[in-house]
Formats: sequence, C-alpha cells, structure tokens
Amino acid sequence: MAAYLLGATPTSYLAGKLGRGIDLRDHGSKNLGATNVYRILGWKYAIPVALFDIAKGAIPILLYTRWSMVAQEPWHPWMPVALGSAAVLGHMFSPYVRFRGGKGVATAAGMFLALAPLPVLFAMLVWGVCLWLTGYVSLSSIIAVASVPLWIRIVGPDSPHVFWASIGLVVLIVFAHRRNIARLVAGTENRFRTRRAASP
Repeated sequence: MAAYLLGATPTSYLAGKLGRGIDLRDHGSKNLGATNVYRILGWKYAIPVALFDIAKGAIPILLYTRWSMVAQEPWHPWMPVALGSAAVLGHMFSPYVRFRGGKGVATAAGMFLALAPLPVLFAMLVWGVCLWLTGYVSLSSIIAVASVPLWIRIVGPDSPHVFWASIGLVVLIVFAHRRNIARLVAGTENRFRTRRAASP
C-alpha cells in the first residue's frame, strides 16, 4: 500500500498547481506526465517532475532491498516486482486526482532501473533514437517500453519475475497510450518540439 501511495503522488498535478495555478488535465495533452509539463510549463518544471516520477518506481524496491539486508529477512524475489508494479499502478491510477494519472513510463523506468538497470539503459537509447528520428514522445515511449522484455532476455537479469513483470507493464503502458496511437494513425499527434503556453 505504501508503494502504491508513493507512486500515486501526482507530481505533474502539483507542478501545475504550484507553478502556475493550473490543472494540467485541462491543458495540452491533458495528461499528468512530464512531457505535458514540458509543453505547458517548460524544462524548469519538467525535469524535476520526471526525476521524481522515476524515483517513485525505484524507491520502494531499494528500500525493500536495504531492509531485507539489514533485518536479515528472507529474500522474496517476487516482492521487489510487486512493490515496483504497485508504484506504477499508483502513478497511472492515482486516487489523489480521481484516478487520472500519467501513463507510467517514467515510474516504470525507475522500477526497472532498480530491477534491471542494463536493459533500461538500452531501452533509453532506443527511446532517444526513436525520438530523434520521429519527434514523437508517445511512439518513442511505446517502442522503448516494448523493447525492455527483449533486453531482459538478452542481457539479464535471469529472473522470471522481472521478465513477466516487464511483459505485463508493456501491455498496460501500450493500453495507456491507446489515444496517442489513434492520433498517430490519424496524423494528429503532437511532436515533442511543440510547446504551448497556458494561462493561469
């Protein structure tokens, strides 16, 4: 529950309210994610939001790992996966904002940075190349997330819990991008370079 509530912390919503007195769900893509924060508020807000969203996925896993070492408790290999997944679900379905959270990419990245850092680094490279080639954050995120299970198979870790968690999150995050996919097909999706201002 604590991991879910940490993940549910609506970072983008708070940035909009504290920074400009606006609800980001009413502006831009209407999504509570770092990309929409950038489009509406700029880099000064987007970078801290992205870093905090990443941390939300990693912190529960790192705390559990530390606690199990200090307390010398038995290690349950499924527990880090469950904690990270709870944080991602909290980010996507936050009770603080009527369950209208973000799409989970940054928090899932934090989760897998703690579980499988090398595959995430490769996926981030995929994301950067796709963004450079296409200019679409949504398409780049979908492709990068979909590549994570492949990288886990190639470079490890050799954990069925981590692998199947990556498969599950791919399905969940692609589903969360269903409207982006529809706009990509229709040719109406905004490119990353698009920046809009919002009035309070």
